[in-house]
Amino acid sequence: MVTAAGQPPRVITESAAAQWDLELDDLFLTIGHRFGRVELRRRMRDYVRGLLAPVARKNSWQLAEQAGHSTPDGLQHLLAGSKWEPDDIRDDLQDYVAGKLGEAGGVLIIDDTGFIKKGNTSAGVQRQYSGTAGRTENCQIGVFAAYATTRGRALVDRELYLPKSWTEDRERCRTARVPDEREFATKGQLARHMVLRALASPLPITWVTADSAYGQDNRFRRLLEQSGVGYVLAVPKSQFSVGCSRIDDLFAQAPDEAWEKISCGDGAKGPRAYHWAAVRLPAVTEFDYQGEVPHRMRWAVARRSIRRPDEIAYYLAYAPLHVTVQELVRVAGARWAIEECFQAAKNECGLDQYEVRRYVGWYRHITLAMLAHAFLAATAHHSWEKGAGQVRHPGSSGSQWRRFADSWQLVVPGPRT
Repeated sequence: MVTAAGQPPRVITESAAAQWDLELDDLFLTIGHRFGRVELRRRMRDYVRGLLAPVARKNSWQLAEQAGHSTPDGLQHLLAGSKWEPDDIRDDLQDYVAGKLGEAGGVLIIDDTGFIKKGNTSAGVQRQYSGTAGRTENCQIGVFAAYATTRGRALVDRELYLPKSWTEDRERCRTARVPDEREFATKGQLARHMVLRALASPLPITWVTADSAYGQDNRFRRLLEQSGVGYVLAVPKSQFSVGCSRIDDLFAQAPDEAWEKISCGDGAKGPRAYHWAAVRLPAVTEFDYQGEVPHRMRWAVARRSIRRPDEIAYYLAYAPLHVTVQELVRVAGARWAIEECFQAAKNECGLDQYEVRRYVGWYRHITLAMLAHAFLAATAHHSWEKGAGQVRHPGSSGSQWRRFADSWQLVVPGPRT
């Protein structure tokens, strides 16, 4: 069955399966020139088809069995010893996602996920905090970018985080085939590299969103402002910005009427409804003006749990002049799309089921798993579009928030239209 987020499963008929094969073959033809030899292209096809197949554990042994190979040697060579560049496939993947899922208003989402591993020889592995596990584990950490629109969502870039314990031990790096030029980079630095690549790609990106680990990074926010892209970034409660010393103190002064119940998207149990409030912040001449004319505005946004009003999340936003708060809420809610991508890519495409230890093997498996997941996302959108028409989007109630307090715009509920 093919599913899209929030949509019921659709049974794959014989004709649909044939169309599936044709579209998958088209994808293989698109990327096939990246693999110089015929046997290498065949192994790549077998690997990706195995990632899409109902295989219990998507490692080289079981994928080889699924493909009818007598040993996993060929697929292991695909990941470890053959000549092809996973970054070229990443670029093709971004082109593919732009063509299948791209549209105006697209959101780029940055987040990291952990891959639990045993031992200490896998590239980048060490005991470190994994948000996926919610605790410190022996794991690898990958920083990812996802792209989300009304058509669907897919992972579009990835970087393996190498802790200093690795980059300061060059012999250990050489054993894991980490390139000599790869130096220590924070997760924020990796994220900035991915943002620049995505903005240079065909992906139509209007917004960037991320959790507070990235949102609190002033350099990350400045990069987005210099690039002219809007953002809604989670920040910690102690975050300061132009016009406020702490963001939680700012919203502690908000009157009751400043909060409005809005859904920021549909979840597994229906709309994700919270109370939201927004405050317009003073402009920064260097980034917010074109000549003497303002073209962007800054916001502080808060999301308060309806059942537990003491649970409040905070955001900084940078947006076009005429943006509505509903749009800011929509972008903030889009951050969950990358969690859904992680879950689907791990459950359906074996994103975390690799058994490679070397640096290049990680990038190759992860990139092919992302390609398989993007194909599923595109197929789900195509299938749903043909069978069910347009899906209504959350956050389009039409309510307008207005009112001014001091030099900021304090948003309060207005009449429904």
